[in-house]
Amino acid sequence: MSTRQEILNSFYDRAEEDGRLRRTRQGQLEYRTTMAYIRRYVPERAKVLEIGAGTGRYSVALAKEGFDVTAVELVESNLAVLRENSKGLKNIRSYQGDATDLSRFPDNAFDVTLVFGPMYHLYEPEEVHRAIDEAIRVTKPGGVMLFAFLSVYAIMYANYFSGDWALGQKENFTENYRVKHFKEQLFTGYDVTEFEELFWDKPVAWITTAGVDGALEPIERRPDFRLSDEDFDAFAAWYLAFAEKRELLGNTNHLLYICRKR
Repeated sequence: MSTRQEILNSFYDRAEEDGRLRRTRQGQLEYRTTMAYIRRYVPERAKVLEIGAGTGRYSVALAKEGFDVTAVELVESNLAVLRENSKGLKNIRSYQGDATDLSRFPDNAFDVTLVFGPMYHLYEPEEVHRAIDEAIRVTKPGGVMLFAFLSVYAIMYANYFSGDWALGQKENFTENYRVKHFKEQLFTGYDVTEFEELFWDKPVAWITTAGVDGALEPIERRPDFRLSDEDFDAFAAWYLAFAEKRELLGNTNHLLYICRKR
């Protein structure tokens, strides 16, 4: 049985993660919407921690905007790219580490904590809660946390209308349609309410839950898909206006759960 870290290293060593948020309209919308929420809740001169920083798309952008940034990434190949992308920036530090163990950082150390990858790849309830608890621990009282997660319904719509729906259903749901989480999925999805319930007993106040990329992923695969730069700008502004509408959340691939530490 491979460990979670071995599975992730194997996947990301082959994936072109550094360009993911640039090469498609779906990725561009995810980045633009996420940055809009970061700017909405990150105060000036904030100390920012990003856990699961990948190749540094957000961490490097925030460092370039003048924030004091600390980035933590589990996958060695991603971390190497992050360090290359952040060369010359004195206000960003990067470490290899796991979201479930942030013991290198003291309590109440950061104004804002971004958890933008780990919740896709944590499957056991103990590890899920440990990652949430660690993010809360290192955030200052009154500080904001943004947790990215995936919709299990969007995973189904985006990936299993190519003749393998029954396989996807078996992988993601039990026979009585409860959501399943196990590491061989690689990417695990949540019912939106299920994810929100993870925080019920935590010392946080919920701010909002928002989608960040809508239903673009499966739509963009259509041969007749067209979205000019002008239309994309209009669409991105329109989408941001409706990103928190509850009736749309299950259709978006990536979501943000945003809360404040009490």
